[in-house]
Amino acid sequence: MARKTINVDMLGKMFLAGAQNIEAKKEYINELNVFPVPDGDTGTNMSLTIMAAAKEVTALEKPDIKELAKAISSGSLRGARGNSGVILSQLLRGFTKSIREEKQIDVQGLAAACARARDTAYKAVMKPKEGTILTVASGIADKAAQMAAETDDLEVFLPAVIEHAEEVLKKTPDMLPVLKEAGVVDSGGQGLLEVIKGAYDAFLGKEIDYSAIKPGTGVQVTKISAQDTADIKFGYCTEFIILTEKEFTDEEERDFKGYLSSIGDSIVCVADDDVVKVHVHTNDPGLAIQRALTYGQLSRMKIDNMREEHQEKLIKDAEKLAASEAAKTAEAAGRADKKPEEPRKPMGFIAVSIGEGMNEIFKELGVDHIIEGGQTMNPSTEDMLNAIDQVNADCVFILPNNKNIVLAANQAKDLVEDKKIVVIPSKTVPQGITAVISFMPDADVKENEEAMLSAIGNVKSGQVTYAVRDTHIDDKEIHEGDIMGIGDSGIMAVGKGVEETTKELLGQLVDEDSELISLYYGEEVKEEDAERFIAEIGELYPDVDVDAHYGGQPIYYYVLAVE
Repeated sequence: MARKTINVDMLGKMFLAGAQNIEAKKEYINELNVFPVPDGDTGTNMSLTIMAAAKEVTALEKPDIKELAKAISSGSLRGARGNSGVILSQLLRGFTKSIREEKQIDVQGLAAACARARDTAYKAVMKPKEGTILTVASGIADKAAQMAAETDDLEVFLPAVIEHAEEVLKKTPDMLPVLKEAGVVDSGGQGLLEVIKGAYDAFLGKEIDYSAIKPGTGVQVTKISAQDTADIKFGYCTEFIILTEKEFTDEEERDFKGYLSSIGDSIVCVADDDVVKVHVHTNDPGLAIQRALTYGQLSRMKIDNMREEHQEKLIKDAEKLAASEAAKTAEAAGRADKKPEEPRKPMGFIAVSIGEGMNEIFKELGVDHIIEGGQTMNPSTEDMLNAIDQVNADCVFILPNNKNIVLAANQAKDLVEDKKIVVIPSKTVPQGITAVISFMPDADVKENEEAMLSAIGNVKSGQVTYAVRDTHIDDKEIHEGDIMGIGDSGIMAVGKGVEETTKELLGQLVDEDSELISLYYGEEVKEEDAERFIAEIGELYPDVDVDAHYGGQPIYYYVLAVE
């Protein structure tokens, strides 16, 4: 008997099964990455993105399709990590926007949702490339439209769409030469395929192991470090997300902000379609929550007690949770050290950093907030939003310092309305450092943006690390354990030793116009070895200034810049 519709219960199971499947396959997807570097990879980023949405879904009790769609969209949007994660979140956002008013979803509804998912994701990428996850999404949408015209049976429709997606994925090496050279299909496309294959397993009624999906925890009450209570006018830092039940108008936003101002301060109220992010310091969180409930359901509620010494007994059970959350994110650690708010300044900085030494350099240069984990763990859009919340400035410059973080930074920018956000698309830490150095306190935002963009354009960056697998790329045969020198345009040097490979990389970056070489040595390089090697570099390039710093970065023996 034909199955013609999917109800909310089945849709929820299919989404969670898709999330579970990519979590189970993430290492396989990571192995498809073209560059054999030990970074945060596609499978990991896509899994973390969809798992953030899965947590939102499991926190719901008997939702309708609209509520389920909101949880999937808002969870993935804020949990998005890396370029692949951001694109996946945009696919989910478009898909859920299309189906949220439905009671039951048929093949026509699925086809329309697939088309909207594709269109939303393509719009989010400035220069879309074919042979990527976008190509697979487009193939899914095309086949869904074709099948919707031929059948109303989901048992015919779904396998046909998945089979076509597999065929499109197999063709991605023909569209991107770098994939063909490495002998792999696109990893993002493979990740998307794993999501829909997992969802189809749930549709078929297969037994699914959901153990990797952690249930949503509801309200969290966590403790922060002691402060002088005389400096704290409002004692509870209250945060939550409103999943609005109807359009949240500009007038309602103004009224709600006005009400929050009457009961507290440090207010952030950012509306994004049917999702509203709220932050307020108040002495009565219940008042904020009660008013918010008039607009819709609440999610991701968190209350920090800023008068620790008077609340020890009330929050004792939450201390372990707070410690765990603080260990997971730099944002939680930053909140633990949060100081009484100072007067708002015109401009501030957020930088993504990758090591203790790098962090200190950024701090010395005046960066307000450091997000750690730029290489081995790409920060999420939510991490960016939390960091923006911590910077008390009218305009906040974000330095992603990694090409795989720029999209997440731009996604965060689009969600903030109470501050001007400028993303400087720095792709390496040296570019970020150069951008901060070029900042002019007396200049305006536009002049500083132009100056920083010009400055990073003059930086040639390099990174020296090891290969985690055999591959053939950029006309180079690479074996697991080889040392690679990676420049802005790809892998430029391959060798057996760190120093010889670094010298070869520098040889390709330094030219007659070069004036400065900056080297940042990593946590695995001994100080005495670094000093000796840096002296050798000085002898090799006597007409160029050589500047050396302890970076403390993991994975990369040396990070370098030539200007």
